[in-house]
Amino acid sequence: MRRLRRAVLAGGLALAACTPAPAPQPDGRYMLGEPYSLGGLWSYPKEEFGRIETGLAAVLPDARAGRRTANGEIFDPARLVGAHRTLQLPAIVTVLNLENGRELQVRVNDRGPVQPGRVIGLSARAAALLGIPGGGTAQVRVTVDDAPSRALARSLPTDERGGAQVEAAPAATVERETLAPLPGARQSERVRAAPAGRSAATVVDAAAELPPNPLPETLRQRHPMPGGLQVEAGTFFRRDLALRQAQRIGARVEPFGQGRQPQYRVRLGPYPDAASADRAVAAVLAAGLPEVKLLVE
Repeated sequence: MRRLRRAVLAGGLALAACTPAPAPQPDGRYMLGEPYSLGGLWSYPKEEFGRIETGLAAVLPDARAGRRTANGEIFDPARLVGAHRTLQLPAIVTVLNLENGRELQVRVNDRGPVQPGRVIGLSARAAALLGIPGGGTAQVRVTVDDAPSRALARSLPTDERGGAQVEAAPAATVERETLAPLPGARQSERVRAAPAGRSAATVVDAAAELPPNPLPETLRQRHPMPGGLQVEAGTFFRRDLALRQAQRIGARVEPFGQGRQPQYRVRLGPYPDAASADRAVAAVLAAGLPEVKLLVE
């Protein structure tokens, strides 16, 4: 009987040795995803490598490590990670705390925050370095870092139909030209056509290097720039439509933009603190107006 048991055990070990190990799972994927509702607010994900926005940052309440984020990465509250409602995932962003001037790079790899009126959710470690207490908020500016975000988009597998729509061109055939920007134009938007037979200048060579994962805890100190909290309840090309929306919630209409066709935004505020701004956001949502943002200006 003992000999039989030894033979069965040996056979089992041999079979295990011959069985191939499971293939390692990819460390997340590149994704946008479909529109979704969270916290009573609809969000519409899209690629935005040049996005700059202001608002209130929140500390992510989930302190559990090990769960999967929206794009399949492993969440770790001790790393510099965050959540955003619409950005491509993952993306590298620079978060500046406007109240104390602290600035830090964060890897956005999840959807959120749940509460409307929050521009980004931060892990416990990222929030602590930026000086944001647990359960608290801070005025922040969020800037998408173009080159590392594009590098991630090109390198990661994706389930999106058609794959990541990111420009690519061989660096050896790229022609560069320094041109003065148009008034009000952003540096990232100055892409000009090259002569026939040449490839237009792109950021491929600048985006070739992948950002480290996890990101280093490199904290920079800037000048504090706190502002007033404004609630925006929609933008329109027609002034009459903006006025109609403003009348529903007791807001004002502000023209903005340049050119022959100005735009109009519907706004409330400024508010002295987050609590009063949150009440205004809730009132806008209760009025059935889903396009609401909380901004710092």
